[in-house]
Amino acid sequence: MKDKTARIREASQKCKQKRDHLDSKHREIEDIKQAFSLKQTEEADRQKRISNTRRMIDDLRAELANLGDISDVTPRIDVVNTEQRRIQEEKAKMEGEKADLRREKDNLNGECRLLKNRLRSLNDMMKIKEEKLRVRSRDTYAAVQWLRQNKHLFSGNVYEPMMLVISVRNPNHAKYVENHIPFNDLRAFVFQKREDMEKFMTEVRDSQNLRVNSVFAPVESCATRPPSRPIESLKRFGFFAYLRELFDAPEEVMSYLCNQYKVHDVPVGTDQTKAMIKTVIDEPYLKVLYTAEEKYSLKKSFYSGKTSTSNSAVRPSQYLTMAVDAEDKRQLEEQISTAEKSMQAIDAQMIATQESAAKLDRRDNELRAQKKALSELKGKKRQLEQKISTKQDSLRQMEQGGIDLQKAEEETKAQISAVNSQKLAIVAEFMAHMKLRATLSMEKVYMALETVGMTAEKTKLETDCRDGSAELRVLEQACAMLEQRKARLLEKCKGLLRRAREICNMDPGESVVPPDLHTAFSQLPDTLDEIDAMLNEERSRAECFTGLSENVVDEYNRREQEIKNLEKELDDKSNALDTYRQNISEAKERWLNPLKQLVEQINDKFSDFFRSMQCAGEVDLHSENERVVRQTVVSQAAMKEAKEIHRERKH
Repeated sequence: MKDKTARIREASQKCKQKRDHLDSKHREIEDIKQAFSLKQTEEADRQKRISNTRRMIDDLRAELANLGDISDVTPRIDVVNTEQRRIQEEKAKMEGEKADLRREKDNLNGECRLLKNRLRSLNDMMKIKEEKLRVRSRDTYAAVQWLRQNKHLFSGNVYEPMMLVISVRNPNHAKYVENHIPFNDLRAFVFQKREDMEKFMTEVRDSQNLRVNSVFAPVESCATRPPSRPIESLKRFGFFAYLRELFDAPEEVMSYLCNQYKVHDVPVGTDQTKAMIKTVIDEPYLKVLYTAEEKYSLKKSFYSGKTSTSNSAVRPSQYLTMAVDAEDKRQLEEQISTAEKSMQAIDAQMIATQESAAKLDRRDNELRAQKKALSELKGKKRQLEQKISTKQDSLRQMEQGGIDLQKAEEETKAQISAVNSQKLAIVAEFMAHMKLRATLSMEKVYMALETVGMTAEKTKLETDCRDGSAELRVLEQACAMLEQRKARLLEKCKGLLRRAREICNMDPGESVVPPDLHTAFSQLPDTLDEIDAMLNEERSRAECFTGLSENVVDEYNRREQEIKNLEKELDDKSNALDTYRQNISEAKERWLNPLKQLVEQINDKFSDFFRSMQCAGEVDLHSENERVVRQTVVSQAAMKEAKEIHRERKH
């Protein structure tokens, strides 16, 4: 079997080699045809290029003939060059102007950034003051926010709380202003007109329930009211200024403070004033004054003419320390606006300059194109002649490099014919190897079938042997059981015999039945059934008697029990027979079913193998009689060419 398999494998390998060789010959023919096709395509392309080249030469000659004589274009080129130089000079001048404008814009931009930074610092200080106002009086802060959004509703000037609009010139002097002006007035809004104040209070206090203070400035301005005495007359006491000169405020605010708190007539002194306070008190026209750290209030009695004084320490400043000069802020805003307008003007000039430069660039491009056209016109004739000469050389080369398609076709046919001859030889060898492989495969299949049959027969014999051994063991067990039963019955018979001797009053060693008993026994029936019938008859008779013997009853019971035992033994024998038959059936199924599965697997492989050889094959297990353990393995094979069927039977 192994030798057959090796030979089949060798034949298959040779078939594969021949098939590969045959495929390579097919590819070789395709390559030859493709090479010839490429030559045809190349020749067609060459003819097409020749035609196109001739057409191009004709077109160039026609263009050269139409060109004719060309006049000298040098003066026109000189005019274009002069115009280009003028444009370049103007562009350079514009670039200088743009650079100057750009530098000026950069300077203005830097200056504007500095101004905005200063304005941002002032605004930050104002925000700090607003935050302090919000912490101290939320209602006033809310009213400020409302006023900033609705300032257009008022006809006159309206000022935010005084603490936001007052700017102390020296932060060290802020404490005098705060000590002199109560906080209720510092957080009060100042109005130029009374009707504006009433409108504001109606909206804020009545409608929004905000607790705010408001005042209106005197109709006649008091902001520039002169003091009662010049400050120079008080400098000998250490006074350096009146309170009004220590801060800046809008005119209406300053007018209100001068009218209400006489800030224009309250001098501010130093430690020298404190040292000379007794002398200062005696000075006339002084009602309120400040030393470095104290505030003095002077009151002169109308009746006695005596002057009473009261002093209090000056509290540190809380709200006016950070001074914001409104005028400085306004000037910064104006400067920023002026710088932004200047930058806008510069941007407009730069845009105009760029537009002019764009126009010059367009004109320069037009001149360049004109100059290029003139230059091309000047050298066009020479270029056309060179192109014609080049195309003619190319045409001659293409005409000389032609391909003989007829000769190439004959060579191709000869090569294909040679390859086909080689293919015929390869096909013949391939068919020989195929036939050899088919023959070897058939022989291998037959050997496999024989092996399967012998294996099945071996399995059957082994199964029969096992079944016979099992049956032998069962019979031996039954025989042993019968021997045991025989022994029991023998013992029973001996017991019955002893009892019968006792009943018949026979001696234990006496073996001969007395004549009278022999005569009595000879009158009894010979079979068990007849004895039973006789017993029944006698029992019926005994029932007619009034008194019965106990021995008769015991004998009856004994025999009835013996009958039951015999019936039970009969049932046991019947059950043992059924069990034996069942074991035979199960043993048959144990070896028959695997055999069927094995035959089915062999049939599948057998069919696949014959199908690979383009043949048909089948293996089947045939049962002649279900009750007789006899099976037949049937194999069929048919060649598609010969339509012959082979059948084998393996028993």
